[in-house]
Amino acid sequence: MLIKCLTLGNLETNCYIVADEATLDAVVIDPGDESNVILDYIEDMHLKVQAIFLTHGHYDHTGAAETLAEETGANIWMSEKDEATVNDSAYRYCPQRPLKHFQDGTIVHAGSLLFGVLETPGHSKGSVTLMCDRVLFTGDTLFKMSCGRTDLEGGSMEELSRSLLRLYRLEGDFEVYPGHMDSTTLNFERRFNPYLRAAAGVY
Repeated sequence: MLIKCLTLGNLETNCYIVADEATLDAVVIDPGDESNVILDYIEDMHLKVQAIFLTHGHYDHTGAAETLAEETGANIWMSEKDEATVNDSAYRYCPQRPLKHFQDGTIVHAGSLLFGVLETPGHSKGSVTLMCDRVLFTGDTLFKMSCGRTDLEGGSMEELSRSLLRLYRLEGDFEVYPGHMDSTTLNFERRFNPYLRAAAGVY
């Protein structure tokens, strides 16, 4: 599995392109901005985009999703809890086309790639963590040595703590690819992340 991170936009959001090197099937996670950069990489690598995944609905994770869907023909997936209407605030995604919706436990077959969905609310009502093999794409739930903010619409520190505890309790180690900043591992975060440790009652 090939994982390419493109850090895009004014909030330096991590967009991930996950590909099966044998089949060239690919998924784009959180295309927040600069659709031209994403599409150039897809074209250069001859990838076949099977799906577009949004870990939550904030604009810095969704800004290029519509263009990408139009250019690739791929469906956009996200939680219905973060889907907005035209009259809602800018902190939720207002789609221009029908979406596919994640629910807890959803298994998505994207060509030869397989993703599982964990609902991890707290940063937003519809935040999810995506699991592929031993890799977690945590959006703005879990960062290296930190976690997502909860002061925006739909945020809740209580919910985020429960989500962090859920991640802490996953069996074994995982690579962790967050929505901002550097990648890490779950074992590293279990040992050193004060927010994850506090959620688990480890001090």
